[in-house]
Amino acid sequence: MGRGSGDEPAAAEAKDRPVSAPIAGRRSFRLSSTMESVSEVEAAADELASEAGLDEDERFHVTMAVHEAAINAVLHGNDYNPKLHIEVSMENTGKQLVFVIADQGKGFDPDHLPDPSAPENLLRGTGRGIFLIRSLMDEVHFRQLHPGTEMTMVKNLAAANQEKQADSGSAGAG
Repeated sequence: MGRGSGDEPAAAEAKDRPVSAPIAGRRSFRLSSTMESVSEVEAAADELASEAGLDEDERFHVTMAVHEAAINAVLHGNDYNPKLHIEVSMENTGKQLVFVIADQGKGFDPDHLPDPSAPENLLRGTGRGIFLIRSLMDEVHFRQLHPGTEMTMVKNLAAANQEKQADSGSAGAG
């Protein structure tokens, strides 16, 4: 998935469009389970969030959540096996950014993950990805694929736009 110098006009146009303006098309990838693939997915998510007109903080939230989901698919789902793939799709529906990431692993039950804020888990180096994703995105859904797990993450654009308007309205008060 190459990106050339043609991306600058799209970024400039994004500033003139409201956050809820749809961008035609869905982006889909089938990638091997490597860290390079994680970087590619993260860059594409950042590009989609930028084109949607999200501010820097919201873009960071989206790209961090997508990064964590891609890492989970590559590392935990596919056991870092480059022969296994992750399937990724992302789309701006006009009202939401929707990201779907699926692996080919054994699957897991997201309702039985250890609580990362429990005292016995505070010093663990792992186990916070799903917790973080849930806190950064508006919706997170899981589906078991047999084999694999599919995670769908949603960021509502209307809510992001309303927060921006509230922030700009309160900035002038006082």
